[in-house]
Parts: sequence; structure tokens; C-alpha cells
Amino acid sequence: MSERALSPGLEALRLAATLAIAGLLSGLAIVGTYRLTLPRIQANQAEALRRAVFEVLPGSERMERLVWRDGQLAAADAAGASADSIFAGYGADGALVGYAVPAAGAGFQDTIKLLYGLDPAGARVIGLAILESRETPGLGDKIFKDSDFVAEFRDLATEPEIALVKGHGEAPHEVDAITGATISSAAVVRILNAGNRIWRPRLPAPEQAPAPGAAQAPAIAVPRDVERGGPVPAVPAEGGR
Repeated sequence: MSERALSPGLEALRLAATLAIAGLLSGLAIVGTYRLTLPRIQANQAEALRRAVFEVLPGSERMERLVWRDGQLAAADAAGASADSIFAGYGADGALVGYAVPAAGAGFQDTIKLLYGLDPAGARVIGLAILESRETPGLGDKIFKDSDFVAEFRDLATEPEIALVKGHGEAPHEVDAITGATISSAAVVRILNAGNRIWRPRLPAPEQAPAPGAAQAPAIAVPRDVERGGPVPAVPAEGGR
């Protein structure tokens, strides 16, 4: 009688123990897989960023990372990391082509991460690359699939602030909104303006720009297989509604 009364409890305990062990093993497998693949994921992200730098700074052949330190732009340490960093691009003759600025902000669906180029004076945007986007397929994803929209950021004045317009903008600081994706278009413009408010005041005068080779780490040359002036070979994250 006693054994029969305890049997359901023992059975439940056995089931709970089985589920706990299965959960533990699954968790260990997930953690192990993550640790094994993390270096490759980070390497792919770094490569996509490196390629994007050369795309948003047309004519650049070398790049160096610069950090904002002690109130000025300084060469980045070889292994140092900093959220407050940008990339300087240099031509074959060593002349500064411009700065590649990482920026991010809320889109319609999720965070949009991008990189854009500024000329040495910070007066014009000279390139745009979307690094990560989960905007709605067929609509919001046109911020990187619509070649006409992307092309508007190849010679765009930064003063006054970049403005999004419906229709056809005539002013040098105006960007045409994408039909059906106004929110995503506005998000890109908003992210650039926010980045400009932070970084443009920090840029040195063109004649005082850091020279190539100033960083402790060697400058990185442009990958041979990057299609100059073409699409950025960085694949945005999949997703959407």
C-alpha cells in the first residue's frame, strides 16, 4: 500500500531528474558551440567592417583606427578597443581621404547599424554602408537595396543638418525618402545626424589630420576583391516581420 502511494511521487521525481539532466546537457552543448564559433563570428564581423570602411571612403587604399582620448583623436592601440572610435582612410599617396564613422539607432523593426564616410573637413557625407538591419523585407530593407537611396549619400552636405524629404529634394543636404519605407529612411538620416553631432566637432582641421602610420598597429590595405564603388560585401542580418 505504501509502495503504491509513493510510486507516483517517485515517477515524478524520476521525470524531473531526467528533464534536468537533458536540460543541463543541452545547455552545455549550446555554450560549447557558442564558444567554438565565437572567434569565427567575430572575425567575419571584423572583415565586413573592414570592407565597408573602404566602400564608404572611395579612393582609400589604407585604413587606421582612431580613438577619442583625452579630448583629441589619437592612434588606437594594436589590441585596444573603444566604442568611441572611427577609421581614417588614406589614398595611395598617403593623403587623407576621409573618416568612416560607425553609428547605430532604432529603425522601424530593430536597431540599424551602419557606417558612413565623411570628407576630411566633415563637410560632406561621401558614402554609406548598412552593416546590420532587420527592417521589413521588401520595404525597409530598401535602405541598402535601393541603389538610388544609397547613392544619395555619396555627396551629401552635412550643414544644415541632413533632411529627409518626400518627393525630390533639391538642396545639397536633402535626401529623398523611400516610398513605403519612410520610417526606415528617416531612421538612417536620424542616425547620421546624431553621429555628426558627436564626431564633426572632434575632427581636426584637414591640415592637422593624423598622418598614415601614426597608429601602433600597421595600417590595413584595401582587400583586392572589394568591388570599388559597388555594393558593400557585408551581409545584413536576416529577419523582419
